[in-house]
Amino acid sequence: MDNNNQPLEETQDQDSVMNLSDTWSALSPDERREKFKELPRTEAEELFLSLKTHDQAELIAEASHLEKRSWIRLLAPDDVADLIQEMGLDQKEDLLSLLDPQTKREVIALLAYAEDAAGGLMSSRFVRLRPDMTVDEAISYIRIQAKTHVETIYYAYVLDSDQKLLGVVSFRELFSAAPGKKISEIMHTDILKVPPEMDQEQIGRIFSQQDLMAVPVVDEHGVMKGIVTFDDVATAIQEEATEDIHKIGAVETLDAPYLKISMFEMLKKRGGWLMILFLGEMFTATAMAFFEDELSKAVVLSMFIPLIISSGGNSGSQASTLIIRAIALREVRLRDWWRVLGRELVTGLCLGALLGVIGFTRIMLWPNREALYTSHYMLVAATVCVSVIGVVLWGTISGSMLPFVLKKIGFDPASASAPAVATLVDVTGLVIYFTVASMILHGVLL
Repeated sequence: MDNNNQPLEETQDQDSVMNLSDTWSALSPDERREKFKELPRTEAEELFLSLKTHDQAELIAEASHLEKRSWIRLLAPDDVADLIQEMGLDQKEDLLSLLDPQTKREVIALLAYAEDAAGGLMSSRFVRLRPDMTVDEAISYIRIQAKTHVETIYYAYVLDSDQKLLGVVSFRELFSAAPGKKISEIMHTDILKVPPEMDQEQIGRIFSQQDLMAVPVVDEHGVMKGIVTFDDVATAIQEEATEDIHKIGAVETLDAPYLKISMFEMLKKRGGWLMILFLGEMFTATAMAFFEDELSKAVVLSMFIPLIISSGGNSGSQASTLIIRAIALREVRLRDWWRVLGRELVTGLCLGALLGVIGFTRIMLWPNREALYTSHYMLVAATVCVSVIGVVLWGTISGSMLPFVLKKIGFDPASASAPAVATLVDVTGLVIYFTVASMILHGVLL
C-alpha cells in the first residue's frame, strides 16, 4: 500500500516545487525563506537549483555557516562563480572556503574572466577522452565521469596530454561505432570553438546560427578551458535583451528583478535620464519663445503644436527601435548606413504624406472650420500638411541615423532611446513647423 502511494507523493512534491518556483518572484523575502525552510531536503535542493542566481544569493545570505556550505556545494563551479559575483567580491574568500579544493580551484579560474565573456560563462566540467582509447574504453570511462556531475554529456571532447583540443565526438556516433575502433578514427577535427574573451552576445549568435547544445572554449595555445552550454547562453541572451530594452526606454539597467529594487535605486535608475531629457525639452520652450511673434499673430498655429511634434517623435522612435534591434541581430552593419538612409527617406516621405493628408482632410472637413481656423483655413491646412511631412521625414532620418552615429563613436546604439529621439525631434520639429508656417502664411496671417 505504501509503495503504491509513493509515486503519487513524489508527483505531489514535484508539483509543489514547480508551483513555488512559479510564484517565487511574487513572494516577499520573508515568505520565501519561510516556505523554503518548510520543504523537505530533496524538494528544497530541486527548488534551489532551479532559482536564478539573485534568488540563490538571497537565501544563502541569511543561512548559517553549515547551511551555506551545504547549499553552495550543490552548485557547479560556473554557478558558484556567478553566485560570488552576485553576492560581491567582499564575500569571495568566505564563500570559497566552503568549497572542496578541486571545486575551489575551478571557481578561482573562472573568476579570472569577465562575467559576460566565454570564460565567465563556461563550465570546466566536461567529458574528456584520449585519442588512443577504444570506443568500449571510452563508454566505460564516460560512465565514471558522469558521476562527477559533468555539465553536459551531449558531446565528448578529445584532448591530448597537454589538454589541447584535438576533436569532438557525439554520443550518437560513439554508441554506433564498432567497440574496438579508436576514438581518433571517429572524432571530428573540424571544431567550432570560441576564445575565453569572446562576448556573450557573440556566443549567443553562434548558438542560434549553428544550432548547438555546447561549444568548447579554447585559449590561444589550443588548450581547452571549458564548455559554454546552451542554457548558460540563453540566460546571457535574456540579460542582453533586457539591458537593451531598458536603454531603449531611457532607463539604466536594473541589477535585480523589478519588485526587488528599492525605491531609492529605482529613482536613481530612472531619474538621471529623465533629468537629461527634461533639460533637452527646455529647448522646446526656447524655440517657442523664438517664434513668439508668429504665435501672437496667428494663435491658431498653437493648436497644432502637439500634433506636429508628436508625429515626428513617434516616427523617430519607430525608426530608432527598428535599427537598434537590427544592429543587435547583425542584420545591419555600420557600413550599411547609406542603404538604411535611402530606405528611411522613402519611408519617411510616404508616412509623412499619409499623415499630412489625414491632417489636411481633418481641417478641411471639420464643422465650423472658419470659426476655428480663420477664413484662411485652407492655408492653415496646407501648413499642417507640409509640416507633418517635413517633421515625420526628419524624425525618421534622425531616429535611424542616431544609432549609427553612436556606434561609430563607440557608444551602445541602444542609447539612442525612443525618449531621446523624441526629445531631439520635438525641438527641431517646432523649427520646421514655424519655418513652413512663415513661408505659407506670410502676408496672410503672419
